[in-house]
Amino acid sequence: MADFRVGIDFGGTKIEIAVLGDDGKETLRRRVPNPRDYESAVNAVRELVEGAELELGGKATVGVGIPGAVSPDTGLVKNANSTWMNGRPFARDLTAALAREVRVENDANCFALSEAVDGAGAGHSIVFGVILGTGVGGGIVVNERVLVGRHSIAGEWGHTPLPWPSLSEVPGPTCFCGNTGCTERYLCGSALAMDCDGPGHQDASKIPERAEAGDQKAIAALDRHAERLARGLAQIINILDPHAIVLGGGLSNMKHLYSKVPPLLQRHVVSPQCTTPILPNLHGDSSGVRGAAWLWPRDIHRTYRTSGS
Repeated sequence: MADFRVGIDFGGTKIEIAVLGDDGKETLRRRVPNPRDYESAVNAVRELVEGAELELGGKATVGVGIPGAVSPDTGLVKNANSTWMNGRPFARDLTAALAREVRVENDANCFALSEAVDGAGAGHSIVFGVILGTGVGGGIVVNERVLVGRHSIAGEWGHTPLPWPSLSEVPGPTCFCGNTGCTERYLCGSALAMDCDGPGHQDASKIPERAEAGDQKAIAALDRHAERLARGLAQIINILDPHAIVLGGGLSNMKHLYSKVPPLLQRHVVSPQCTTPILPNLHGDSSGVRGAAWLWPRDIHRTYRTSGS
């Protein structure tokens, strides 16, 4: 049986490792710069895992979260914003380097899994994890397992059209995916900044503070953003009907979302009552690395045998 579980957050600039016990208690954490060279990055992950095992004296299951996805058809990385990873067999190469199966998953899915297992969504059967930051993403977890889908894009609600748009919202801004009117282009940080202060503005971090000080332009922008978020989440509820929705990413720190969004859902949710809780995340920036560790579920982890053990 594996002695502990390792999670790796494979970011654009850093690679972070955390070691968890089956109780979720963290026993080790460290990070190194991402060399941004494919072979060197694979070696960096291997060295982090082997170093942790040597220090703790045991064998681990290994999960890795990446800013992209592994294609189920080819086994190659796709949609990674670290473009040098695209088209590479990252999971297979890590499996070979560490002589055991390594599970690789999208970082938004890792966030959702972390919050579903022992975070804000713990105890809920279906959890939708939302990323609101420089982009808009999401992940779906059912009974503590990530729902990946046929194309490994389940939960990518940021690239669905903003639902129930007003005439002023159509056809909508152009998205990097090539479509117009994507939800991401209304809800991400730069979209909020531009809605508040006009084209060229990218930083939304001071808008809540300005609103609290009585800035009417900031107040109006936050109100529009909350109403648009409610429409987007109402569509998710109508399709998935999760037991809880957990918000992550930089914009999830805007406290007004947790009081303003829930009552706005009801207009668009096809149910006499909408009681879906909208929750702030519990683990914050640690959710990615913790979720990667939980890619090996509790029951599988109990019976897992590492290669050569």
